[in-house]
Amino acid sequence: MILCIETATGVCSVALCDGKSVIALKESDEGRSHAAVLTVFIRDILQEAGIKASSLDAIAVSKGPGSYTGLRIGVSAAKGIAYAASVSLIGINTTYSMFNGFLDEAGKKYNFTKDDLFCPVLDARRMEVYSAVYNAEGKIVRELKAEIMNNDSFSQYPDELRLFLFGDGAEKCKNVVKRKNLVIETGYRISASSMCRPASEAFSEQHFEDVAYFEPFYLKDFLTSKPVKNILGK
Repeated sequence: MILCIETATGVCSVALCDGKSVIALKESDEGRSHAAVLTVFIRDILQEAGIKASSLDAIAVSKGPGSYTGLRIGVSAAKGIAYAASVSLIGINTTYSMFNGFLDEAGKKYNFTKDDLFCPVLDARRMEVYSAVYNAEGKIVRELKAEIMNNDSFSQYPDELRLFLFGDGAEKCKNVVKRKNLVIETGYRISASSMCRPASEAFSEQHFEDVAYFEPFYLKDFLTSKPVKNILGK
């Protein structure tokens, strides 16, 4: 079994997976509560399943991009458990996890075809988003990048191909991207349950991270904002 941890956005989510099936799931979208609830969710899920961390096959964690603080909390917890329990650590690209989740959740609604394109979008700073483009088989069509959406975004893809935008950055794209045959889904919410398939794939391929050196993938450097007022009065 694989314990999956998702903290890349305002959603804190933990899932226990057996192969490609979700056995247990706990999550909260209260925002900025990751530090308070993550370890509680992990403890509760393991207790309810009647297993110890050392009995797990692996720990999988969303490695980014996403919230700097959220990623640090999730990766730190995953590394701690992996080290203490002597189990393997798996890092999952956040956008790939989102792609898998959207395929499962929205397949019946949209009747996906082999020609459809999928663009998970994560909210970044100001008007920016983190995004990548996948085909229906989960292969990368356009690499992950930070960008500001505009009227010409995705114009390189033929208009006859449907392109789906989804994730917590989709709202920023609604009145900006003008591409034809574009479907913007603002209701999709990221979840650790979406990590089960990619985590199982990584486990089968023995694609593990080095617990000592593994770090989140931020895509952009963390920047602190300059205080408006000098608290020292200087």
